[in-house]
Amino acid sequence: MRQVVVKSVLSKTKRRDAWFLDDYTVNPFSGCAFNCLYCYIRGSKYGEHMEEKLSLKSNVLEVLEKQLKLRAKKGQYGIVVVSSATDPYLSVEEDSQVTRHLLEMLLHYRFPVHVITKSNRVVRDFDILKRIDRESILPTDLQPLLSHAALITFSFSTLDDAVGKLFEPGAPSPTLRLQALRETLAAGFHSGVSLMPLIPYVTDTGENLHHMFSTFETVGAKYIFPATLTLFGDGPADSKTLVLRAIEKHYPHLTEKYRKLFASGGQLPRWYRDAFASKVKSLSEAHRLKNTILEQSGSVQG
Repeated sequence: MRQVVVKSVLSKTKRRDAWFLDDYTVNPFSGCAFNCLYCYIRGSKYGEHMEEKLSLKSNVLEVLEKQLKLRAKKGQYGIVVVSSATDPYLSVEEDSQVTRHLLEMLLHYRFPVHVITKSNRVVRDFDILKRIDRESILPTDLQPLLSHAALITFSFSTLDDAVGKLFEPGAPSPTLRLQALRETLAAGFHSGVSLMPLIPYVTDTGENLHHMFSTFETVGAKYIFPATLTLFGDGPADSKTLVLRAIEKHYPHLTEKYRKLFASGGQLPRWYRDAFASKVKSLSEAHRLKNTILEQSGSVQG
């Protein structure tokens, strides 16, 4: 794996996201070996096979410590999302253990953490995450609304392993992720689901949505964030190109529908997004799945 040297690794967000509660983000890798066709970071920088351009930020721990030390000294505690532009638990993590060391450093400086992953490998680090959950300092405005300082969200676009292999070829199967979600909840973590992006007419059908919401309710997910598909670019390695190619190959009967859906750009038409929002809202209510990580009613500050 290639290595790159960075000057900064802890990024302050301009505005805390209402879903993911990110005050900061950390990405230990550049690129992502999961190679999801719909990924928003795709493009010519990484090529069609993103795993070939994967890089480890070799000085990530050294730089992170300097930045955390400074923020902690100023009392600027906030939730650190690991990771926002890659997955923290790629297969190379088994040997490098850079994410584990990163979590140890966040624990040392008492920063709360939100792990977002498509991998079941997060269970390895439950020992550190348990301590983060107990010992870290939440931002003052979140303290009345949230009692957990370690959040773990699993990303799904489907529960069907075969469909997952088509659109997320390098990621652990949805079955493995679902089992990891069960283990995470059983261990007492505040954990839920990022159900995004759902694939139009493939994984967002009424039948599929009902199955997924029922499954996540049964498992005991604390929250769910459903979202539609947005595609970017027309280059050979861009998400729009790759997803449309996969549809043509594996779902040829949907090709014309997709051409119409994305004829005017990367977003689905307003009518589609509105119908989707209405559907998932009713499903969330029916299956008692919250659309917020917050445990108490309130709004987050940007």
